[in-house]
Amino acid sequence: MRSFALVGALVAGMGLAGTAGTATAAPEVAVKPAVVGATAPVAWGTCSAATLAGVPADQVKFYSCARYRVPIDHDNASLGTIDIALLKRAARTPDARIGSLFLNPGGPGGSGLRMPISGQYYFQPPVLDRFDLIGFDPRGVGQSNPLRCFTTQEDADEIFGAQVPVPLSRAEISGTLASYRDYGQFCKNNAGSLLNHMSTKDVVRDVDTLRAAVGDRKLTYVGFSYGTLIGSTYAAMFPKQSRAIVIDGNVDPQLRTKDGVEYDRQRAQGFEVSLDGFLKKCAEAAAKCAFSSGTPRAKFDELREYLRKQPITVPGGGSVDINAFTGSVSSILYSPSAFPGLAEDLQALYDTIHPAGAQAQTLQARQLKLIVKGKQGLADQNPDSPYTSDDSYFAVNCSDKPFKIKQDQVPDIAAKWERESRTFGRYQAFADTAGCPVWPAKKPDVYRGPWQAKTDVPVVVVSNYYDPATRYKFGQQMAAELGNSRLLSVDAFGHCILGDALGVDQAVAAYLTDLTVPANGQVFQPNVQPF
Repeated sequence: MRSFALVGALVAGMGLAGTAGTATAAPEVAVKPAVVGATAPVAWGTCSAATLAGVPADQVKFYSCARYRVPIDHDNASLGTIDIALLKRAARTPDARIGSLFLNPGGPGGSGLRMPISGQYYFQPPVLDRFDLIGFDPRGVGQSNPLRCFTTQEDADEIFGAQVPVPLSRAEISGTLASYRDYGQFCKNNAGSLLNHMSTKDVVRDVDTLRAAVGDRKLTYVGFSYGTLIGSTYAAMFPKQSRAIVIDGNVDPQLRTKDGVEYDRQRAQGFEVSLDGFLKKCAEAAAKCAFSSGTPRAKFDELREYLRKQPITVPGGGSVDINAFTGSVSSILYSPSAFPGLAEDLQALYDTIHPAGAQAQTLQARQLKLIVKGKQGLADQNPDSPYTSDDSYFAVNCSDKPFKIKQDQVPDIAAKWERESRTFGRYQAFADTAGCPVWPAKKPDVYRGPWQAKTDVPVVVVSNYYDPATRYKFGQQMAAELGNSRLLSVDAFGHCILGDALGVDQAVAAYLTDLTVPANGQVFQPNVQPF
């Protein structure tokens, strides 16, 4: 099972405000959809060797690439334009071609450009036969005019190196909060006009333009994780242009766009649900799970509390502290195939603080497989090396998620969440909840509902029971908030499931190709259970 947003791949991981209200938002001024024929078509051409790296020579003929120009502000052409990078994998059976299938991996900030190359993993053969798969980097991401807050890697290293994922001491807390303020200042100085136009609404308007530009009168779309907000926003803004939309690993769109603090609080709770499920599954698996002896829950809690006081020196050198431990565990919960390795690492750490005779001797040869050891942070660079990443993660999240708090409230919020979600509450509080209140974007144009627009065909909402990053409750809320939907539940761990549950894959294939609407309320099983 894939991980779409591992902690190590992002700049940052992932309140006291109440739950978002249920009142329906006032309708926005309608945005006119792009029109086929009146929208300049995409000019497809050859792809670079780097873009097609790993594609077999006999398959290269199916791929083409393009750059398509869109306005920075769809309502104000004077701000200029950016180019969106696109990659197309042509339908294998052109005579039976239905249209284009747009893909997004989530993030926010995930590059979707090469998703068509791995399309055979997510989709059944009929989908590959009958659709052109379209991958793209959203605005500000990857090859689509990356939004950059830094000019040198050294500046980025200094800022990010000061951010402690689980700050416990007063110095760690104040240093982390200060680093977010400095981060915001760098973005204000360097990111340019795009900074204020990175909301999901901006992305959706790009997608609608691209839909018309490839010649499709209606959108066919599959989005994962944050990509579910793109899909649901499109369905709400352009219901009559929505042909078939599948969203896997869902956010709660109303809560996310109304109350960022409460959304992050519930997100921390989702990681706790996933962790608890892992520990229970380990206990049931007995000999198949290396951490099953005794009581896995109690052993894990003992490890965490030990690490809050001091790091653990591990066999083979290096050490694990509370930051590496929390970040690693949260990452591994995305991928059930890694659960056996996580169990082995947890047992190794537990044995390290409980050495006993021969057990301690055998421990010397055991190396941690997945939990990160040693110094955290970016590798040292040569002086004045260019900054080649982008800062779209915070640019999108801090545009979409309103944080009606001041940053100095975060320590109290973290303490409260920690009482509710002992492993991940503080970790979540010192991510978006600490960074977004001091983010410099001014009045971004955000779609905050209503979400009840009725599409002609139901949106298919797919959600795992034990998804850590987008908890099952969010999937239920997504399905309830949309005007026309079907919820497909999966008794599975991990973040997102397409490609890993045959029943879901077959239902999605029939939906995408023939608009066969799956029955509501179905519960599917993954292809493989952990352990």
